[in-house]
Amino acid sequence: MNSILIRNIKSLVGIREANVRLVRGAEMKTLPAMEHAFLLIEDGIIKSFGKNEDAPERADEIIDATGKFVLPAWCDSHTHIVYAGSRENEFADKINGLTYEEIAARGGGILNSAKRLNETSEEELFESAWQRLDEMKNFGTCAVEIKSGYGLSYEGEMKMLRVIRKLKEKSALTIKATFLGAHAYPKQFKSNHQGYLKLLLEELLPKIADENLVDFIDVFCETNYFSVEETKRILEAGAKFGLRPKVHVNQFNILGAVKMCVEQNALSVDHLELISDEDVAVLKNSETIPVALPGCSLFLKIPYTPARKIIDSGLPLALATDCNPGSAPSGNMNLVNSLACINMNMTAEEVINASTINGAYAMEVEKELGSITIGKKANLVITKLASSLTMLPYSFGSNLVERVIVNGNS
Repeated sequence: MNSILIRNIKSLVGIREANVRLVRGAEMKTLPAMEHAFLLIEDGIIKSFGKNEDAPERADEIIDATGKFVLPAWCDSHTHIVYAGSRENEFADKINGLTYEEIAARGGGILNSAKRLNETSEEELFESAWQRLDEMKNFGTCAVEIKSGYGLSYEGEMKMLRVIRKLKEKSALTIKATFLGAHAYPKQFKSNHQGYLKLLLEELLPKIADENLVDFIDVFCETNYFSVEETKRILEAGAKFGLRPKVHVNQFNILGAVKMCVEQNALSVDHLELISDEDVAVLKNSETIPVALPGCSLFLKIPYTPARKIIDSGLPLALATDCNPGSAPSGNMNLVNSLACINMNMTAEEVINASTINGAYAMEVEKELGSITIGKKANLVITKLASSLTMLPYSFGSNLVERVIVNGNS
């Protein structure tokens, strides 16, 4: 039996009972903690915790956390980290005044990434994604959802999903895979939407399900991408293979997709830079969690998800990076948390809840991650010396994560 004892903890943060799946509304302002604490890990699992004076005397490894916070590692429930190259030329176009939609209309955006990905080997895709995962871990992230969607062809999507499977197999991080073949219509199907939907639903989906390659299904439901009706058709097809939806909605326009997603038992609705009162009302009576992506708002200079409207209405909210080459080229959850405080008026307690227990819920790993709970995986962050939890989002240009423990290993 391998054991690690963390003692002299300034504050052990995010303590929850095992039956807490997520927190919502006013609950998000509360972050249960224990001052002057210890935490014992055995064989990668949280074995016990308590007041420091009650700490065991022996363990295989002892970590002194004097003056430091210990909290659950971040759960990043929305990323696109398998991609080829970068899109810095489009970044220059944005600086010169072009919008995301204008760049896409010129052949940039998702179609640009698809062209590069289909020209890149599986090995190269794996190596670059592996480097991104390692960087994300150093920022305190130990659970990551990864989407396909830059293949936009049978072989391209399968290549991406094989890379994600390999990442799952080789990484200690908890990884969930999402099929996002409906990310954009490729050029050859621009005027033949039914042809592309047939490829997705009759050729790709059965193959993906047969090889058990994914956990979820996603669609970019937006003007000039996939309509509400097309999205519904794709989600219904995914449901036949046991794939729960996690859907891109309300990034640039409100199309009525939130109600449809709730009706389709979506696990999450992501983006929501725009959200109507009707959307809020529908979400209140559902198991669907809203997910905000403030890194995308920063990079594209678009509105931020109205967190106060969502939380003050009694809803839960999760935060994620949306890490991708075109609209959010960062996997830093610490930056995401800072942006949520600065531009979305969330408190430090709210962003930590949104990035831990609620992030875990948004990728269906809340039973094993997202809180300090006996029996959960020991996926933990030990901070550097910090005067308060607010120092984490306050220090937006710094990484206050000193040590990351994944499954009891650092």
